[in-house]
Amino acid sequence: MGTRANVSVNGRHGRVALPRRQNLADGVYDVLKEMIMDGVFSEGARINIDEVARQLEVSQSPLREALVRLESEGLVIKQPFRGYSTAPLLGKEEFEDLFEFRFLVEPWAAGRAAAGVTAEGIRLLTEEMESIPSAPVGTTYQDYQRLASHDTRLHDLVQHLGGNTHMRMAFQRTHCHLHIIRLTYRGDMGSAALREHHHVVEAIASGDPDAAAGAMRAHLEESRARLRPLYDHADGEGGGPV
Repeated sequence: MGTRANVSVNGRHGRVALPRRQNLADGVYDVLKEMIMDGVFSEGARINIDEVARQLEVSQSPLREALVRLESEGLVIKQPFRGYSTAPLLGKEEFEDLFEFRFLVEPWAAGRAAAGVTAEGIRLLTEEMESIPSAPVGTTYQDYQRLASHDTRLHDLVQHLGGNTHMRMAFQRTHCHLHIIRLTYRGDMGSAALREHHHVVEAIASGDPDAAAGAMRAHLEESRARLRPLYDHADGEGGGPV
């Protein structure tokens, strides 16, 4: 990222890094994602391409390319005659459905990973855990991005070690960690998640499929429990967190 600057979109203000001139398309993508994750673009807000391009000091081409990538991740929606707008946060029903899917595929994959564990698999898991020794404290996307990336990588690695390509691809398409961490982030949440990740890795490395599946199931249960209170005062079954 480059020099940070103040931006104002639809009445909301934020401070983001202007994209570097090298790898401009990637830089614009990173900046737009940061703006969405930090709420500079509110839920359902229309993204005015002219305005954003002017504020980020880029042409429309890398901006449109970034929006296509963000659409594939479910962070923006393209509508006929309206253009792009930010996707809403997960509603309560979507949240529960997502975790129901994860309970089906992730403990199974962890058990399979443990059943066929190799020295190389253990090395990959260990290196991933060493990539983030502690949870970030800040609550902006720039602060917790490393944890979000680790979360995605570790769970994808477990899917990879589980050996079912179709299941792994279905899991990847949910972009579940991106949408879950978009709901909220606190440092204590990150610390708890890292402890649970260590338990999952240790169980897989032990070669015990039941222990590995149990550790993953426990992690998912704790993760869901940490986030469910966000919906306690939501307006209606499909309402988003407050």
